[in-house]
Amino acid sequence: MITCKLSSLMGDRKILKLSEVVHATGINRNTLTSMYYDRAVRIELPVADKLCKYFNCTMNDLFEFKEEVEEKD
Repeated sequence: MITCKLSSLMGDRKILKLSEVVHATGINRNTLTSMYYDRAVRIELPVADKLCKYFNCTMNDLFEFKEEVEEKD
């Protein structure tokens, strides 16, 4: 499972409002909101690129891969 860490990045940098990121990057507010709450199903590469440039981070800082644990009956 891949999770988005946008909310953590914003918190680490003391960015309190999504509107700051919207204005600085030009990314649609709905896109950022779905990423912030980790509800995004698909992310366009140009969006990830803009966020990495804005936060001066890598894709590993923006997203995290976690192994899914299978439940046994």
